[in-house]
Amino acid sequence: MGALRGQAAWPFLAFAVLLALPGLAAAGITRHYTFNVRMANVTRLCGTKSIPTVNGQFPGPKLVAREGDRLVVKVHNHINYNVSFHWHGIRQLRNGWADGPSYITQCPIQPGQSYAYDFAVTGQRGTLWWHAHFSWLRVHLYGPLVILPSRSQGYPFPSPHREVPIMFGEWFRADTETVISQALQTGAGPNVSDAYTFNGLPGPTYNCSSKDTYKLKVQPGRTYMLRLINSALNNELFFAIANHTLTVVEADANYVKPFTVDTLVISPGQTMNVLLTASTDPASQAFAMAIAPYTNTQGAFDNTTATAVLEYAATRPPSTSSIQSRRLPLPALPRYNDTAAVASFSSKFRSLATAQYPARVPRAVDRHVLFTVGLGTDPCPSNQTCQGPNGTKFAASVNNNSFVRPRTALLEAHYQRRYAGVLMADFPTTPPRPFNYTGAPPNNTFVAHGTRVVPLAFNASVELVMQGTAIQGAESHPLHMHGFNFFVVGQGFGNYDPVNDPPKYNLVDPVERNTVSVPTAGWVAVRFLADNPGVWLMHCHFDVHLSWGLSMAWMVDDGPLPNQKMLPPPSDLPKC
Repeated sequence: MGALRGQAAWPFLAFAVLLALPGLAAAGITRHYTFNVRMANVTRLCGTKSIPTVNGQFPGPKLVAREGDRLVVKVHNHINYNVSFHWHGIRQLRNGWADGPSYITQCPIQPGQSYAYDFAVTGQRGTLWWHAHFSWLRVHLYGPLVILPSRSQGYPFPSPHREVPIMFGEWFRADTETVISQALQTGAGPNVSDAYTFNGLPGPTYNCSSKDTYKLKVQPGRTYMLRLINSALNNELFFAIANHTLTVVEADANYVKPFTVDTLVISPGQTMNVLLTASTDPASQAFAMAIAPYTNTQGAFDNTTATAVLEYAATRPPSTSSIQSRRLPLPALPRYNDTAAVASFSSKFRSLATAQYPARVPRAVDRHVLFTVGLGTDPCPSNQTCQGPNGTKFAASVNNNSFVRPRTALLEAHYQRRYAGVLMADFPTTPPRPFNYTGAPPNNTFVAHGTRVVPLAFNASVELVMQGTAIQGAESHPLHMHGFNFFVVGQGFGNYDPVNDPPKYNLVDPVERNTVSVPTAGWVAVRFLADNPGVWLMHCHFDVHLSWGLSMAWMVDDGPLPNQKMLPPPSDLPKC
């Protein structure tokens, strides 16, 4: 297959209208999509390489549904890697079989095999996305998942003239499976990406890339809704458009009280809908849109800036030479380590908390859980020289437990009540060895290993405090929870204070999300209701940290009523 160009708009695949399965979709239609996972040659940054794609597209196709619809996505794996797909942010009520993380809710789809993801969209609307959930394959296998509100609802803000998905990504010249394999072998941090991308296109700040520039064409005075998705592998990103402001109206497919900013920050896994009103009298024919990293890592990172073009209609388009020489007005982005700017932006999010869109944050709490999240080390094998800190190997953990991928899917083991040799329901819900989490690290930074889960009774209300650590350097960690949304009730810097911090919680209109960043050298408190039976992964959405073990799983029991129990597995569920 020849080299591909990035698509500004994804074509719809054909879908058929069928009856919904009982107990899945309460209303709506069934939409069928087909994913053929194949290798294709793609040219970026002066070079061509073969990458996995869905239907030959990079990024992959846009999926569109309406609240209440059922989606059936038939995946055929034609590549030499195992693969699975996660429908990021879809709650998958009682239906973990369609959630996608390999070895958690399913065995991966092996080469030459197929699997149909069959799920309903219940009580959700907004911008989500889909991506591969095996090793680092999601660096290329991703696309938008747009859920339109029911026809009777519409938006709680004026309808925009046009809606545009914009996916931020990373591009590696090297093969990413080789990159992470070598890093895990040597114990070092992996090589970083070579560019950031807008909808798969790096833009004119990189060599050979002026022709690979994403352009958003707008008409003066019109309002556009940008469906922003951070699909980058390992980086939180600042985003801005020169001489324009953005009004945030949604986060992770949940409406928020609108607020306007010049610059926003978005973590891997997060989505954000923003309104952009084009000027009635623009000062220029075109303006630069830019993304650049936010990080506090002590290691190497991709410290480049990618640009795209906001181009006004009815004016002369900018010449290729002016784009190439970067004479477009550039937005002023914060420095890469500007934690204060990130904290200021994060503090602005509030739920609508209206009668139509209530904030159902649990007021009473059944389970209090404290997780430390951060990096650590593993000892170097005696017959090897390692390139991690002080001759060790990098690791990552939650409460000092580095997650070990099982040999079979945890959800199957739970459904069959077959736990022996697969998992242990003894994941620590408090740090095993308390210390000054954001101060000097302890002398021993070695982590424990295990396939452990936290069991939860059905409908238990949970307060989870995630505390960042300074071991191997304080970093922000975007934590994503499968199967649930949660309410962000509090956050701060330093060590969480169980006496003085809870009285400051926002229990009135906290933002509802599925992915939240634990602040650098800080903590975040969330609450959720364990009303979705199954086994649900929670993990850092930096794939390097996920590879090092920064993840865990919640095991939620069935409820007493028939509609509170897990659905049975589908007949085509992949085998390990």
